[in-house]
Amino acid sequence: MESATRGSVVVPAAASSSMACLRSLGARDVRTIVISEQKTAPEFVSRYCDERYTVPNPKTDFREYVSALLALAERPDVRAITPIREADVWALSRYRSAFEDHVRPLWPTRETLESVYDRVALMETATEAGVAVPRTERLDRADDWDCESIVKPRYAILTDDYVDTVPPGEIDHPGSVRYLEPGREPDQDAYVEEMGHVPIVQEFIPGEEYALWALYDHGEVVATCQKRQLRGYSYAGNTSVARQTTVDPDLETAGRNLLEELDWHGPVSVQFVRNENTGEFTLLEINPRFWVSLSCPIVAGVDFAYYYWQLACGDPVDPPESYDVGVTTHLTRGELVYLLSILREDNPLVEPPSLPAATRDVLRSVLRHPHFEYLSVSDPMPFLRDLINGITDSIPPLLGPRLPSPHSLEDRPAVDDRTREFES
Repeated sequence: MESATRGSVVVPAAASSSMACLRSLGARDVRTIVISEQKTAPEFVSRYCDERYTVPNPKTDFREYVSALLALAERPDVRAITPIREADVWALSRYRSAFEDHVRPLWPTRETLESVYDRVALMETATEAGVAVPRTERLDRADDWDCESIVKPRYAILTDDYVDTVPPGEIDHPGSVRYLEPGREPDQDAYVEEMGHVPIVQEFIPGEEYALWALYDHGEVVATCQKRQLRGYSYAGNTSVARQTTVDPDLETAGRNLLEELDWHGPVSVQFVRNENTGEFTLLEINPRFWVSLSCPIVAGVDFAYYYWQLACGDPVDPPESYDVGVTTHLTRGELVYLLSILREDNPLVEPPSLPAATRDVLRSVLRHPHFEYLSVSDPMPFLRDLINGITDSIPPLLGPRLPSPHSLEDRPAVDDRTREFES
């Protein structure tokens, strides 16, 4: 078996976790191949990006995206593909037979992934594992509108396995959480139309959000790390923009019990809320891929990206027995979005913090813990590119710096005969 410092890794540029993978592996002389549907992806200008390619957008051309991903996997130097977003892990799982001929599969099976993406099935599995879950039922079967509740998609992604409105081999994204006003019956038809299927109603659990980050190898734990969410894109929660490493035996137990029940394989983030009334960790969902805040455990001493690469190469993994607790990382642009949410959002279940107090908390946190997803003195261009992308999203006429021209993989056949062969 070759040394883990030889070969190439494919990194989709889709989230801040992409940047964490690049910097971790690139610093160890692993050759990095960055792919994105956006020519202005911040990862393209990283000092750790060795090759760059534009690929079809998986949201609109999923089959073409799979074909481009498979073309890279077939290269003899490619040893791993990092699953960054749902489209990546779904492509790798659905077409597992095609990919495992070229790279070692480090992701869950299609059957496991389908059970995780179906949040009704996931809650049933968690209950069997002895993990606390919120009361969950289909929207069309709910009749109690006096309690505090949320509506969220039943399925994390929509495929023809779940609904008949999505063409075979394609995926769709059903939207996000909606908070319900107690005592008022929601417009069920509107939610069904918005989310593309019958969503679920869940009991709203007040409390802080936590997660168990983990890497598993065929049901055996390789490494874990825990986080407490400090701030999300919204003051009510959502994807984290600031988080801190922590240690809690009950969180570890809850996360591991569920992952063992699922016989997990690959990277995963198990999301919980700590019920402020009972102190119990209650399951929110599972992200069956690398999580957006991947840099946080890396800074704390748990380099999941490198462990993933070692597994892909068949090398032994030797994670530390402990990690630094209290390490905090930030998504700079996300912190601004968090503050704006205080001004713009009106949530019927969560009271917004004072804007001055929230601003002080953000500034104090950034000054005490200057660790950022994109901002890096040794690799500054991704932060600048991300900043310009944020500006141009609001003011399109502004121009950014000249970028290296990525090669294109968009002219490949939609889904060639090799990929069709492995469709089930």
